[in-house]
Amino acid sequence: MPTQPDIAAAAWRDCLGAPEHRKSTVSIAQIPGTLAAQRAVSDLFGACGVRLDGRQPWDLRINDERFFKRVLTQGTLGLGESYMDGWWDCPALDEMCFRAIRAQLTKQVRLNLRTLLTIAASLLYNLQNRVRARLVGKRHYDLGNDFFAAMLGSSMQYSCAYFHGVDDLDLAQQAKMDLICRKLELQPGMRLLDIGCGWGGLARHAAKNYGCHVVGVTISQEQQSFAENLCQGLPVEIRLQDYRQINESFDRIVSVGMMEHVGFKNYRCFMQVARRCLTKGALFLCHTIGDSITSLRPDPWINRHIFPNSQLPSLAQTVRAAEGLFVVEDVHNFGACYDRTLLAWERNFQQAWPRFKDRYGERFQRMWRYYLLGCAGAFRARHIQLFQCLLSADGVLGGYVAPR
Repeated sequence: MPTQPDIAAAAWRDCLGAPEHRKSTVSIAQIPGTLAAQRAVSDLFGACGVRLDGRQPWDLRINDERFFKRVLTQGTLGLGESYMDGWWDCPALDEMCFRAIRAQLTKQVRLNLRTLLTIAASLLYNLQNRVRARLVGKRHYDLGNDFFAAMLGSSMQYSCAYFHGVDDLDLAQQAKMDLICRKLELQPGMRLLDIGCGWGGLARHAAKNYGCHVVGVTISQEQQSFAENLCQGLPVEIRLQDYRQINESFDRIVSVGMMEHVGFKNYRCFMQVARRCLTKGALFLCHTIGDSITSLRPDPWINRHIFPNSQLPSLAQTVRAAEGLFVVEDVHNFGACYDRTLLAWERNFQQAWPRFKDRYGERFQRMWRYYLLGCAGAFRARHIQLFQCLLSADGVLGGYVAPR
């Protein structure tokens, strides 16, 4: 009988589809307008110091001439999918993305019909309702606990590490978890709700080191199974449950890397759930990747290939959703640490890849490399951020001083 990771891998292969021709045998002359498209793309990337078939590690090595038209007609979606298809390569992919994003090249390429339809769907429908919210669990988080363990390291933390006085990924993840616990001012006997608990690392840390009773919720069966084993013998309960179903009392609430999956139509609901579950005067820490500007446009490539129905909230959207429910006590942006986190994950991924190549295939490897290094470049360019927002239910009398 196939295992859950095998089923998830098969689903990914179906989603990815068969690679389009990796190496083109079509000459430039056979494709109308290719030379003009090549010049346009060359000028576009040249503006940020990236050359086509240049000598620098961040330059693009073109393997298929159809790449030029695809980028001009499909924008960032075409750029990512053509990399998955092997139409171009780049040794320093993170640096190329950093340069392109820093120069705002995406604003110079028009939207294609597929991207416009994605935006329209996000406006018309609640893409993160209770039924659709489970899609990201099946498509992404259920890929296999062994796969994520190899990439994430012993901490099993799939969120930004806190490289503050440490260089090692696992130590930085421990520092992040401890920072969260100190910000929440956890005390023995407190009841802590972890919304989107992942593989249970933070729940275990809070129970083991701070004496808390923890309830963690996730929509991933693989995560629930792993977290239950990880937290065995500790006062931790891991539930396979949508956050909207929670309606009980807690002394503290934490949510790490969850709000990215909530969707702008549900931000207020998310905050309302947290507020109704908090005792008087209690604290809520929301740790989320955040867009630098308010936008209702999901990233087309990430939405299609990595995190279905995902959307990054801006700080303004987060605070607006909390208005009237919470007092914002502290905001901490350490998004620059995500660059280092993603690079560490990518190194782990490449080292472990021989164990997984038969399960997922070459196109998945290229997709995952583009995802990790592309996001590293985006954080390096300060295009996207990492916010920890500390909210209080009624306001901390005398003020709140957050640890760093």
